[in-house]
Amino acid sequence: MKIRVLFIGKTTPTFMAEGVDLYLNRLKHYCSIEIEVVPDVKRTPNLNPQKLAELEAKLFLKRIKPIDHVVLLDENGMLQDSVKMSNSLEKWMGTGTVNPVLVVGGAYGFDDSMRERANSIWSLSPMTFSHQLARLVLMEQLYRSFTIIKGEPYHHK
Repeated sequence: MKIRVLFIGKTTPTFMAEGVDLYLNRLKHYCSIEIEVVPDVKRTPNLNPQKLAELEAKLFLKRIKPIDHVVLLDENGMLQDSVKMSNSLEKWMGTGTVNPVLVVGGAYGFDDSMRERANSIWSLSPMTFSHQLARLVLMEQLYRSFTIIKGEPYHHK
């Protein structure tokens, strides 16, 4: 199983990018994982949030294959905790047929076309995070999930 993570735009500020890289490197000991950075949509004065999300969706959808299991990270999704996330990953690993693609959208969330394509929509927290911070939280939670699966002492319950 290879996990793909899609982000819109580069991760800034630097400390968040460093955190994402830290967990990406840790994750490589547990799984095959790849981060794809989708270029930002060029913002213009007449580009409203709905149109921006629509254009971002087109960029994401170009990178998603019909066989991919798409999980959107969205504040209005199904609330996940660390154990639930690890259970999902372990289940996918057991089937050997799931190609998970985890998607963190932009500042204005996802267009309806992305929601229609998604197999699941997860929330990392009842709180709202910036899309930049959501990237870091997702990567840490993926790492935490694999340590739970392996029975390693990183996660304390």
